[in-house]
Amino acid sequence: MRAGLKEASRLESLWSGKFGDAYTLRNQPNSRRSIFWKKILSEIKPKNILEVGCNQGGNLRWIARNMPVKNIYGVDINESALGVLKKALPSVNALWSEARELPFRDDYFEIVFTAGVLIHQPASSLRRVMGEVVRCSRRKVLCLEYFSKKNEEILYRGHRGALFKRDYGKLYLQWFPGLCLQKTGFLGKDQGWDDVTFWLFEKKRKV
Repeated sequence: MRAGLKEASRLESLWSGKFGDAYTLRNQPNSRRSIFWKKILSEIKPKNILEVGCNQGGNLRWIARNMPVKNIYGVDINESALGVLKKALPSVNALWSEARELPFRDDYFEIVFTAGVLIHQPASSLRRVMGEVVRCSRRKVLCLEYFSKKNEEILYRGHRGALFKRDYGKLYLQWFPGLCLQKTGFLGKDQGWDDVTFWLFEKKRKV
């Protein structure tokens, strides 16, 4: 197995097992996020949406207040988290999938987003995961992640190689020239987020 794939598989095993289960128990849905989602969805008015790395639905539960649940999709590799999400939103399209190989056709969703997922991708698989997000989006790509001007690894609950701060907005524009940055901003703990930066991109229309 190539070193890059081996590292991605190691982290996927970490998040799909007991470590990921503990994360789900620690991170309960925060109602203050509903303000952000109401605003951004009212601006875009998407027909459907996909979250890559949805866990138990800490975002999808508030999205469901602003659009039909049947048009909301989420993928994750932790079965326990998906079970919690399906119990909370029985009609949501909650699927098991690796982020680096999404089971959807090109341009299927009007919005595809990650929230605290790219930070857990090793350098070896990061571009592939981001490429899958872009591939599956027809209109918008939304990224909510920890920001740093330089690549910075953070020791995460005793694990090395499991959390990285980067300039994800810059990487999206560098690797995927078909994207245009529409807006960016900061979301703090008082807004229900863990001090993340968000970037909203528009896909250029194909000629």
